[in-house]
Amino acid sequence: MSNQRPPVAGTTPDGTASEEQAAQWVRGMFGRVAPRYDLLNHLLSANIDKMWRARTVEMVSPWLNRPGARVVDLACGTCDLLRALEGGGPAQSFGSDFCHPMLTAAQKKQLRSPLFEADALQLPVRDGSFDLVTAAFGFRNFANYRRGLAEMYRVLKPGGLVAILEFSTPPNAAFAALYNWYSTQVLPKIGGLLSGAPDAYTYLTESVKKFPGAEALAEEMEATGYARVRFERMTFGIVALHLGEKPNPSA
Repeated sequence: MSNQRPPVAGTTPDGTASEEQAAQWVRGMFGRVAPRYDLLNHLLSANIDKMWRARTVEMVSPWLNRPGARVVDLACGTCDLLRALEGGGPAQSFGSDFCHPMLTAAQKKQLRSPLFEADALQLPVRDGSFDLVTAAFGFRNFANYRRGLAEMYRVLKPGGLVAILEFSTPPNAAFAALYNWYSTQVLPKIGGLLSGAPDAYTYLTESVKKFPGAEALAEEMEATGYARVRFERMTFGIVALHLGEKPNPSA
């Protein structure tokens, strides 16, 4: 499609020249905005982000309700999606993030899920550990997207599901122009003022622009080995929910 952005290897904050530098920059940036992260998410999305997460839980419900199911939410941040997953079924759930201040903020939410600090590109868990692996607005910040998809695939059980909720490209050109104006002229100013970290919200806008379009990400998932790959656009396409399954040879 003409509005599809070319795939990139991973996030590329200004001033970084390697995956290690990119990861370090992202970790530090999220550490600075952690205290007001939830407030800004809800404010800048007009609370629509809650609807996106609710839809995600609805779509992954069959995996949440499997007998003995286990789920991990990667790049969980302050755990808004994880808390929603906890209410979606009896699955044993876990949250993981590589930014300690984010996990500290999340612990104030009285979650029942254990949290652990880890890089999503190198998880300290065994192969085939989870029925469901999720990531909401964190995958875009991975230093290497292919490695992230491969690591998600590794820790999934056969027949398991990966669900990636992420910003995307609105397919309608007129709406895309309006959204681009908001994300470049309004969002960084409000986010920078309230968070005290203007570079963080400039990065947010730039990272969305550089991120692969929905079709390109779906192709990356298929190339990694996921089956039944599909995506659903929401709110005129500013976000997309990507789903893919790990094939189960014994099914």
